[in-house]
Amino acid sequence: MSTLPQQRSVRRPDPVTEAPWVRWLLTGVSLVFLALFLVVPLVAVFWQALSKGIGFYFESLADPDALAAIKLTLITAAIAVPLNLAFGLAASWAIAKFEFRGKALLTTLIDLPFSVSPVISGLIYVLLFGAQGWLGPWLEDHNVQIIFAVPGIVLATIFVTFPFVARELIPLMQAQGNDEEEAAHVLGASGWQMFRRVTLPNIRWGLLYGVILCNARAMGEFGAVSVVSGHIRGQTDTMPLHVEILYNEYNFAAAFAVASLLALLALVTLGLKLLAERRLSAELRGADDVPAHAGPPAAAYAQASQQPSQAAAAAPRAARQPIQVGEQ
Repeated sequence: MSTLPQQRSVRRPDPVTEAPWVRWLLTGVSLVFLALFLVVPLVAVFWQALSKGIGFYFESLADPDALAAIKLTLITAAIAVPLNLAFGLAASWAIAKFEFRGKALLTTLIDLPFSVSPVISGLIYVLLFGAQGWLGPWLEDHNVQIIFAVPGIVLATIFVTFPFVARELIPLMQAQGNDEEEAAHVLGASGWQMFRRVTLPNIRWGLLYGVILCNARAMGEFGAVSVVSGHIRGQTDTMPLHVEILYNEYNFAAAFAVASLLALLALVTLGLKLLAERRLSAELRGADDVPAHAGPPAAAYAQASQQPSQAAAAAPRAARQPIQVGEQ
């Protein structure tokens, strides 16, 4: 009776795991890079801001020009972010959930601010609304001022920030698919009910992530705003522009004091960003764990139970036809 020779189990290295010394080397290089280009400049900002004492720090922030710059920055963000939120929701919902003519063109136009320099976008507004621009004489005749005024700053900020919300939501909605919306549609939900009860709850953390990035860029924008503002001190200077003016006047402590507010905004943005990323990742993992036979979402059943007659009438028609834009 012969016996088969026992085969020794050979432990093969994991092809996706590097050697320990390689991991330590890459980690060390990354930490040194972050320390030199992120941590050290951040510490330097607060060090210079407090170089003349805490009293001078708050005096610099309480300066009328500084308060005007802070107020204008908040006003600009308060206008630009909600408008970009509305546009981002509409554009991402249309691109990810429906098929229509011009979809590729709309997707390309959303990426336009990423490929155009902010300074160039500011110059475009000057050519359109400036005194010598295409609409300049008409605006002057009607006593409307856009360039070198708050409207121009808001328009420039909206242009450079409008891709952020849409670009965060489009891949998220595409990854989630249309199954839940189609189930709600078959059960009689209207377009608005389908969006409010099914789509919006699934994208809330991705939406928050896009709004955070949009708000941070709106408050920190320099290039486009610098072109259209005119640098009128106390009137059209935002916080980044006010920092530049103080620095050019060799008032370094005051400049870094205002810059520290932007640095604090960056830190708060980073914290909220990490929170939104964790919640979004958790929801995506939870969605992957749901079995395919789990059926339509509870929100769709709840909607159908509230309107049984509409569900019964819409189900035969919707079961034969895909969702179309015209039905929304």
